[in-house]
Amino acid sequence: MAKPIQQRDIHAWQPLSVPEVVAVMRGATVPWWIAGGWAIDLYLGRQTRPHGDTDVLVLRRDQLAIQQHLCRWHLYKTGQPTPSRLAPWPEGEFLKRETGINDIWIKNEVGRPWRLQLMFMESEGERWVFRRDERIGGRIDELGWQTSEGVPVLRPEIQLLYKGRLADRRPKDDADFAAVLPHLATSQWTWLAKGLKQQFGDTHPWLERLSKQTSGPSEPD
Repeated sequence: MAKPIQQRDIHAWQPLSVPEVVAVMRGATVPWWIAGGWAIDLYLGRQTRPHGDTDVLVLRRDQLAIQQHLCRWHLYKTGQPTPSRLAPWPEGEFLKRETGINDIWIKNEVGRPWRLQLMFMESEGERWVFRRDERIGGRIDELGWQTSEGVPVLRPEIQLLYKGRLADRRPKDDADFAAVLPHLATSQWTWLAKGLKQQFGDTHPWLERLSKQTSGPSEPD
């Protein structure tokens, strides 16, 4: 007999596909974007590696609207990158930035695998703010782009900024960087290089690759 999945087993994932996420998020009254590794692959127009989960980015200020939209699902709040504080997310509880909780894990039935991860983006007015360095940010209406099917996706250079941690960067983050770098427009890789230098000086290993970029494809819409 197969071992039953524990309610809070952090390794039990059966992620929704991107089309399934679109169906789940249809009718949401606040902005959202496909994020994580799928943000890179959607930009490239092909899947470059397996994805252990599917991520959706929302603004922290919009979290209760999303909670209500997903009211038929089981929602758990968690600390990241290590989900050490996995616990049910009570209806109506607004998770302030000070809690250190930036992610919500979602399943459609207790005892079943996790299906979706929500990630919170900080914002101030109409500006998004990079949580690890508040000097970095930009206009919320320029956070993402849309596929030909109308799927909202986080811009790759912004996703790479989040993936570009020094202390706990993962092999898949380096793989995503290598896969998408040749396809970034000049404004995108120069923005990423500036953000990395602002945080880490000249110590980040991606900066050498970025410094060798002399041009890029046409600017994104």
